[in-house]
Amino acid sequence: MTRLFARDAVHLPGRMKKRLFEVGRALGVGLAALFFAVVSAAAADDGGSRHGLSLFGPLNYDADFEHFDYVDPNAPKGGTYSRGLDGTFDNLNPFILKGVPAEGVDQFVFESLLEPSQDEPDAAYGLIARSVTLAPDRRSVTFILNAMARFHDGTPITAADVVFSYETLLKEGNPTFQILYADVVAAEALAPNAVRFRFSTIENRKLPLLVGAMPILSKAYYSKHKFNQTTVEPPLGSGPYRVKSADPGRSVVYERVSNYWAAQLPVRIGRHNFDTIRYDYYRDRTVLVEAFKAGAFNWHEEFTSKTWVTGYDLPEIAEGHIVKESLADNTPSGVQAFFINTRHAKFADRRVRQALDLAFDFEWTNQTMFHEQYKRMASYFENSELAARGLTEADELALLNPFRAKLPAELFNTAFTPAATDGSGEARANLRAAGKLLSEAGLRVAGGKLLEPSTGEPFKLEFLYFEPSFERVIAPYARNLEKLGFVTTLRLVDPAQYENRLKTFDFDLIIQRYVQSLSPGAELRGYFGSAAASQDGSRNLAGIKNGVVDALIETVLGAADRPALIAACRALDRVLLFGHYMVPQWYKGRHDLIYWNKFGRPAKAPLYGLGLDTWWVDQAKEAALSATGKTID
Repeated sequence: MTRLFARDAVHLPGRMKKRLFEVGRALGVGLAALFFAVVSAAAADDGGSRHGLSLFGPLNYDADFEHFDYVDPNAPKGGTYSRGLDGTFDNLNPFILKGVPAEGVDQFVFESLLEPSQDEPDAAYGLIARSVTLAPDRRSVTFILNAMARFHDGTPITAADVVFSYETLLKEGNPTFQILYADVVAAEALAPNAVRFRFSTIENRKLPLLVGAMPILSKAYYSKHKFNQTTVEPPLGSGPYRVKSADPGRSVVYERVSNYWAAQLPVRIGRHNFDTIRYDYYRDRTVLVEAFKAGAFNWHEEFTSKTWVTGYDLPEIAEGHIVKESLADNTPSGVQAFFINTRHAKFADRRVRQALDLAFDFEWTNQTMFHEQYKRMASYFENSELAARGLTEADELALLNPFRAKLPAELFNTAFTPAATDGSGEARANLRAAGKLLSEAGLRVAGGKLLEPSTGEPFKLEFLYFEPSFERVIAPYARNLEKLGFVTTLRLVDPAQYENRLKTFDFDLIIQRYVQSLSPGAELRGYFGSAAASQDGSRNLAGIKNGVVDALIETVLGAADRPALIAACRALDRVLLFGHYMVPQWYKGRHDLIYWNKFGRPAKAPLYGLGLDTWWVDQAKEAALSATGKTID
């Protein structure tokens, strides 16, 4: 949802030097809402307009770049990309709390002022904005809009639309926007093509990126359509695709905009090559996989290890009609876990939460169910240099020492490691340790039931999930918990009910995965900040209310350079880990893909993304598939 430009910015400086650090460092790139703040000290000092901005260091692409290095500028247009998803949807407005949004609306239909580069860790270039100026004091950022920028109805995108978008998202949008833009004072239209955002602080260095990543809405359209309500009416956007059709809970289809205004901009050349993109929804993953094999859709990323190893013994693979491959994932894996809802008093004691961790037997699960396809997750920033490893280092200690009295003593002298077993399925040692922690926390067992100390009632645990395949993972974990005296319930609900209970935090334990940017910003307040804990729809699933966490988040936001950012993230990671707010699960650091052999892609892939929007339909391959008599939808 973010874009910028290159060739028509006003008052551009000379060609900028290549970035000073190795692109090949295992950094990772975040979502569009998480990129840049300043180019460099020189860029900030002169206050000149730029074709793009980078958080720490020079831009990789000069002002006159023609296209990203990871695209094929001659990629053909045409054909269909189709994918199956498990779940449902009932809404084509992805920016509000209500409803379940359809996949792809924010990505394909709506655009923002800035566009990220997928081969740089923290850089963005112009799309709706043709140039951007960061004030010398960093108290504001000004965007000059591209005169060509148009909504799909042909009306120009103006500064009034940008201001309207900011004010509407803040007032009526998902509460997450209030967290992201908390340090923005105001958005001002300086001219029909110029807009300025003023900031209340210079400590949040990601603010220019955050506002640059804001989805731009049509003021005229939403003067006639209510914004804060679910809808299946195709919305008006400005992106490379528009919604062609939507059948709630079944499918959503996007068609490429033939007269797309930004098609020839450097950030767009070689991308968005499919004429049609379709997502089909399935309530069961087993049915989804069988539908792929039958040719109901043509591209799939497999997330179930058992299916990946045993579910695709297909002659079409040997014949070359289906491609099965794994591609490296250099982006942070984030965290996938059983999140513990600390809003419930029964989870208030850290020792109780640690006992829950001890009862999960990852090693047995990985061997028995996952064919040893996974590694144990041990960080909120897994698969990145932001992850806290080993003992606390000096730069972290400098940040943590002021809070020593408020933190567990072992944080300072012990490396965090999730509870481990020998993989035999008999986790007796861990369960004994868990029982001891529960006893220390004041819990006792009577009649085989663990009793809550405050009420004397049996300690009940409910696992909430919507995908039946999760049960094979949850059930053995629940049995271990029952050995400790917990009364467990596995609650399977439909996807819509699941989403509603997720947004209102109506659960005890829930499985969720969140991926972090390699340069985190104000979104951390939404994931872990105290204010978000009581805000419906926030991503603070565990309900974390911890003053040390809040302080460290602000330290991350104000980091002056990348080493300072890394140290602050590691310190934050360590505090979160030793808080035992979740039971870490697993990650794999790769994309497991299986697709019908009809696609082409550039010779060079982006460093920090899958680059699917650079693929295309290869007509010769598609013809070869058709010659087999197989119908591939």
